[in-house]
Amino acid sequence: MVRDAVGLEILTRDECLRLLTKAPVGRIAVTERGLPVIHPVNYVLDGDHIVFRTSAANKLAAATRDAIVAFEVDEFDAQRHTGWSVMVTGRASAVTDADKLNRLRDLPLTSWAPNRPQHFVEISLDIVTGRRVPVPDGLSG
Repeated sequence: MVRDAVGLEILTRDECLRLLTKAPVGRIAVTERGLPVIHPVNYVLDGDHIVFRTSAANKLAAATRDAIVAFEVDEFDAQRHTGWSVMVTGRASAVTDADKLNRLRDLPLTSWAPNRPQHFVEISLDIVTGRRVPVPDGLSG
């Protein structure tokens, strides 16, 4: 097991991809009007892309048009002081291919938004990194 300078476990790409399937909500970091903005989104991992839905007319759709973005997912246990975080950097783009859209509509991608948005955005998995806070001594088991 490899650790970073502060003692966090460095996760392999495969472990990061496995963890990306565990959380229903992630956070996408985009640039809006020259400033960084973070949006929570429901998402699903689809092969070598993260896919989420949004409204075609909102700021998030505009900010993800062929843009480099960051996407983060995490899970932490405040009682045990453990957890993990996965960060993806990649290009976001609107899905416009009709066959692909039909396939994406069948994925288990449930939006928590009251109006079910139909604009699909995908993020390529260009850079995938992750860290895990290990179980402190005396708390395992």
